[in-house]
Amino acid sequence: MSRILVAEDEDRIAQFVRKGLRAHGFAPTVVSDGLSAVQHALGGEYDLMVLDIGLPEIDGFEVLSRLRGAGSSMPVIILTARDSITDRVTGLEGGADDYMAKPFGFEELLARIRLRLRDPGRAEREVLEHGGVGLDLGARRITVDGRAVDLSAREFALAEVFLRNPGRVLSREQLLSRVWGYDFDPGSNVVDVYVRYLRRKIGTERIETVRGMGYRLV
Repeated sequence: MSRILVAEDEDRIAQFVRKGLRAHGFAPTVVSDGLSAVQHALGGEYDLMVLDIGLPEIDGFEVLSRLRGAGSSMPVIILTARDSITDRVTGLEGGADDYMAKPFGFEELLARIRLRLRDPGRAEREVLEHGGVGLDLGARRITVDGRAVDLSAREFALAEVFLRNPGRVLSREQLLSRVWGYDFDPGSNVVDVYVRYLRRKIGTERIETVRGMGYRLV
């Protein structure tokens, strides 16, 4: 079981990530300030860190600097509301393995975590397949009946949820939570809009509307 260190000072987000990671078989530990993040990262046997930039005590950039300065090669995924090009460059050049902006979809974060935890020496890729649709999570590529299709990040995340749950009815609330993350409006029609977009690209007949319940990949 992979151990994930989550450095996040906003409790709502931290609990959302912790709950999701536990549900997918990981062992998460949450800390809420930069000094604790450094202490835990250097003192414990963690497989990966999810790191916010806006931490108290010392910020995420300083946390990353201290980890790399101490010789730690633990994969770090920055997860932050700071999404300027300057911040991205600073994070990646400072030694981060990936950079995600908030608000975020949990399925995308999960895919990035799995990618970073994968043994780079292994040749096989994680590909989800069902009914002629193939989703290559590592390459972030989808094919329909052998033909490559371009998807936006949200469409890709939505397709991943469906392909991980073929034949299962997924409610709008479940799709909102998994794709749009912690910061979603339960009254929004964004799910219906993106299901329509996805149907146009992978085939209308592949996603069934279950009246009063949600959608299902058939």
